Amino acid sequence: MHVNSYELMGYMFTKYIVQGRAYPDDYAMQVLDVGSMDVRGNGSYKNLFTFQGIQQNWVYRGLDIAEGLNVDIVSPDPYKWPIPDESYDVVISGQCAEHVEAPWIWVKEIERVCKKGGYIFIIAPFKIKVHRFPVDCYRYVPDGFAYLFGKHCDFEVLETEVSNDMDTYIAARKR
Repeated sequence: MHVNSYELMGYMFTKYIVQGRAYPDDYAMQVLDVGSMDVRGNGSYKNLFTFQGIQQNWVYRGLDIAEGLNVDIVSPDPYKWPIPDESYDVVISGQCAEHVEAPWIWVKEIERVCKKGGYIFIIAPFKIKVHRFPVDCYRYVPDGFAYLFGKHCDFEVLETEVSNDMDTYIAARKR
């Protein structure tokens, strides 16, 4: 993971959860990180939830298609996760969406596991060379993210943009 991605996730989490006071301090917020594997020790978003000055409890779970560092839930099927409906308050994913062959199915699974009123924060590279792991399928622009989550799924798009010409991100809330 590169610094820009980590900072973007921190920005969204701080703006919508911490500063937005999205949840009461004593609430045990459930966070799912989709594509969470820490590949080659490049880091993860997990530390963001421990350094934000949050007084509340939180439960962070990492989901990926294979076992590895920072993976709590393994789902060999990227489109059918072993997670009950509406289990998570916040679903995050960074540097994963470009590796998904059928994103129109993948986003529906994100919608399924996110609680009503819950948030999603997704980041994908905009300008990067091909990097197969195991495949590299797409580059996203804000209009594409807005369609996938705001029209194909039932999310209110809060913001979506290209940051520093490197990453496209979306923050949205499930209706």
